[in-house]
Amino acid sequence: MNTATTRNALLPALVFAALATAIVSSLGMLLVPSIAAQFNVDVATAQWMLTVNLLAGAVATPILGRLSDGPHKKRLLLLSLGIMFIGSVLAAAAQNFELFLIGRALQGLSYGIVPITISIARRYVEKGKIQPAISTLSVTVASGIGIGYPLTGIIAGLFDYSFAFWFGAAFVLATIIVVWKVVPAGPDSQAESRPFDYLGTLLLTLGLGSLLLAISEGPKWGWGSMPILALLIFASIILAVWVLVENKLEHPLINLRTLKQGEVLLANISAIALGAALYIGMSVSSLVAQADESTGYGLALPVFWAGFVIFPLSVGSFAANRIVRTLAKKVGIQIMLPIGAIIMSLAGTLLWLLHSELWEILISMLVFGLGMGASYAAMPALIARSVAVKELGSSVSFNQVLRTVGSSFGTAISSAILATHAGLNGEATPSGINMTFMLGAVLCIALGAALLVNSAIRTSRTTYSAPLRVD
Repeated sequence: MNTATTRNALLPALVFAALATAIVSSLGMLLVPSIAAQFNVDVATAQWMLTVNLLAGAVATPILGRLSDGPHKKRLLLLSLGIMFIGSVLAAAAQNFELFLIGRALQGLSYGIVPITISIARRYVEKGKIQPAISTLSVTVASGIGIGYPLTGIIAGLFDYSFAFWFGAAFVLATIIVVWKVVPAGPDSQAESRPFDYLGTLLLTLGLGSLLLAISEGPKWGWGSMPILALLIFASIILAVWVLVENKLEHPLINLRTLKQGEVLLANISAIALGAALYIGMSVSSLVAQADESTGYGLALPVFWAGFVIFPLSVGSFAANRIVRTLAKKVGIQIMLPIGAIIMSLAGTLLWLLHSELWEILISMLVFGLGMGASYAAMPALIARSVAVKELGSSVSFNQVLRTVGSSFGTAISSAILATHAGLNGEATPSGINMTFMLGAVLCIALGAALLVNSAIRTSRTTYSAPLRVD
């Protein structure tokens, strides 16, 4: 394949890799009841398939992000996809729950794929196309999840859960072939070969793993229980030590100094808030779709159709990416972040007030997709233009980790609210559903308002600092 052909095929190949991430990520929430039945465990135990995947992804993502700043980008991407493939095969063929969980943990490397693809795009895509390429790669995951959920529902509904994992394995295998043929081999002559921060990696792994485990299991174990309190205290101490260590190292795992820059800081705060709000919207909408009508809010959709509830999210995020690429040339990419948050505020409010009919949820998911597409396109683009090339992978991966942390907070908070407002048989009540949707809306509204105020302040400073023109 000649150089021109490789350049033309590179972005589609990277998008394909990002799409594989989305497909694998969708093999979770909808399948929890099926996994519980298959392995004869209760639903609370089956939800560990989500927890181990989340923990593995949160730990692997910053490591992969730092390594993607090095010279062996293609090798790293192929290795990560290979481990995802093995994980998918293990999960599909597992004869016991423990082996299935190992497969799900290996699939957690999917969280780190997008930062690697963004590093490759920043290095090899033509200069004038870098920002649109980065935005496209970031939004692809959101668009792909909207496609992955219906596919998962269809496959699991027609066959069983294992076929959904076999499909994921086949998709990842196809991605490996495409990446192997298209992505430049390297090593990247422009990338530094720097010493790896083993101490920082160990501290972040322990601290972040403990924090996410506490957040994930808090609603089940009790927030005041000794294990949760111990995990939170341990995480706080270890993460504080990690910050001190990283600030003293010449080559840290994550350069915390870059995170203080205005646009990077905004992108990271937005990642936490929008990650929480999005997960609340998706998870509770799926719950409403599958709940029995006797609950007073359920739509009683079978798993075959329940996945389609998320599909408009994909349509909206795909459309938003197209619109953002056009608008960014005229008004700048930075304004897309508050615009996206405001649109997600509208979506969250719609879900809060209107969720008794299927069409109401579908419209809300479409609007969510539009807002998410705008915000997720802006975040990595803002980071990319604010940090040095050698820091891009680690900075984007940290933003990805914060999205994961936000999703964990969203999961924990929604679970706590639904558990507090449970019915006689443990089912979620209408008041619990309403309160959870309200929380998602409030998160988006608060973030959108804060981003608008910040944008107005920045604009006024720019106006006042402009030199006076004397005729």
